[in-house]
Amino acid sequence: MTPAGALDIRNIEAAYAECERITREQARNFSYGIRLLPPAKRRALSAVYAFARRVDDIGDGDLPHAEKLAALDVTRERLHDLARHDGDPVLAGLADAARRFGLPLSAFDELIDGCRADVLGATYETFDELHHYCRCVAGSIGRLSLAVFGSRDPARDERLADDLGTALQLTNILRDVLEDRRDGRIYLPADELRRFGCTLELDASGALADEQDRLLSLLEYQAARAEEWYGRGLRLLPALDSRSRACCGAMAGIYHRLLRRMALRPRSVLYGRTSLPDWEKAVVAARALAGAAV
Repeated sequence: MTPAGALDIRNIEAAYAECERITREQARNFSYGIRLLPPAKRRALSAVYAFARRVDDIGDGDLPHAEKLAALDVTRERLHDLARHDGDPVLAGLADAARRFGLPLSAFDELIDGCRADVLGATYETFDELHHYCRCVAGSIGRLSLAVFGSRDPARDERLADDLGTALQLTNILRDVLEDRRDGRIYLPADELRRFGCTLELDASGALADEQDRLLSLLEYQAARAEEWYGRGLRLLPALDSRSRACCGAMAGIYHRLLRRMALRPRSVLYGRTSLPDWEKAVVAARALAGAAV
């Protein structure tokens, strides 16, 4: 029998096992890096991912908008009262990880805010507005991950983690520009669309209707800016211990390689989502573990 107020080790192990299962099955890119961590950090980062995935699934699901917003409100309430939900393996794992690693759980509030913006169909007039969104949905995860990795200079390293999260999110936005537009979402700043003479309207076949040379110039510009954010964010790696550096390097390296592939072949972005084969992701992870640059 477990004493009042004590953790049931069997239950917390089961909770973490479920978080790791979710991560393994649904984190197609992040799992390559997470598996490089020692067990305690691997479990904690899996709990962070599993909760983030729950938020994302609400935003990307098929519920009516009002029900999505209500579900996000409930998720936020549970985030701030984790102890009352120890029967939920994701929340139990997150509570234990927060206790062990001092997770800044308020960062998840920003993630939920970003998801609400998606549900409400927010658009962005300028890059400053888009950057705020990127900080909410990706920089927040970077800061949570940093708490798991550990840092000797949190004030400096949180900024770098935030920059790296922004780089990854800009890569996602570029990769998914057509898919997002078909789902009714436009993330690219409106002032930049006007500057390049693009609207991202769809033609009768569901393809982007803008003149192709203008679209390619727009996409090349987006890729170049994302590359600049990697240049800032990857300065985080030398500040981490070797296993955390390998994890972060693998995750960032996969997205960085994806960005460079799209920058070399921007026309491919016009026809669907660019991805890396599993073998190439494994190579990136192995190189990160060996300490190679990403």
